[in-house]
Amino acid sequence: MVLTKGKAVIFTLILTVLYFVVLLFLPESIVGDRGDHLLLFLPKIMFLAGTAGIVTVLVFAYFNRREYFSIQMQVFMRYRHFLKLLVKRDFITKFRKSVLGVLWSLLNPLLTMTVMTIVFSFLFRDGIENFPVYLLSGLIIYNFFSESTSIAMSSIINSEGTIKKVYVPKYVFPLARVTSSLVNLGFSMLAFFLVFIVTGESFKWTLLLIPLPILYTYVFALGVAMFMSCLAVFFRDLTYLYGVCMLMLFYLSPVIYPVSILPDWVIPYYGLNPLFQFIEYFRSLTIYGIVPDLWENMVCIGFALFALCMGTFTFMKQQDKFILNL
Repeated sequence: MVLTKGKAVIFTLILTVLYFVVLLFLPESIVGDRGDHLLLFLPKIMFLAGTAGIVTVLVFAYFNRREYFSIQMQVFMRYRHFLKLLVKRDFITKFRKSVLGVLWSLLNPLLTMTVMTIVFSFLFRDGIENFPVYLLSGLIIYNFFSESTSIAMSSIINSEGTIKKVYVPKYVFPLARVTSSLVNLGFSMLAFFLVFIVTGESFKWTLLLIPLPILYTYVFALGVAMFMSCLAVFFRDLTYLYGVCMLMLFYLSPVIYPVSILPDWVIPYYGLNPLFQFIEYFRSLTIYGIVPDLWENMVCIGFALFALCMGTFTFMKQQDKFILNL
């Protein structure tokens, strides 16, 4: 059976309903309490069901149109060296002509943490044990998302010369920006472990699972980067507004403050913030030594895959129009 766009939409809706019913009747030990926040619980279940439906249809589409996906993979492999070159260029350009060079990837999070610790530890010293580790664990995830999506947002616009001269898969440019930020994240992790040692924080075996929240954040950031880099080609003002949105997101995420200081009625709605989920997942592994349960993994995977699917779909749908607006 050939999977057309119309059939794909119908299948997605049917699967969404089926997944919704299944998730709706999962025990509360997995999905949490339904009674107190039913109006929040139902949209959450619908969101996850819709994401599961989209992913299922994509998997079916892969087997249904394997030849198409095989061609796309061949194209990607053909330009993988170009992708590596872009990542290397971004990394080198960032520290070009600086005295300390790559060391700034290590010093920047440390200096930022030092300043914020001095300022905010007086406000939250009674609510957070080992505030420097708590702060840096939030900054690492937030800074990676903010940096990767911000620079990727202008990736198509800044690559105007290349796009107009030669054929290159356009998704390579936002992908390269997000991946170069992932490299910077590696240096930030060195700073994180250094603070771990200096502050006397105990190492837990759950630190071995750190790649999981980083992977979730990377996939989510890539989806947002694809979406925003596409919109920025048509609406250049977004590049200026995005900085304001990132500042708002910073204060809406528990980076510098504990969730416990918030009113009880606000906390459930914090679950709608993807960065809250990724940051809490990271802290569970690094600070509390707890492995997040199945539901928390489902929520993180849901946010990541939803962003990636929507970002990729929008990008692929509009990429042929880029040349007319550059």
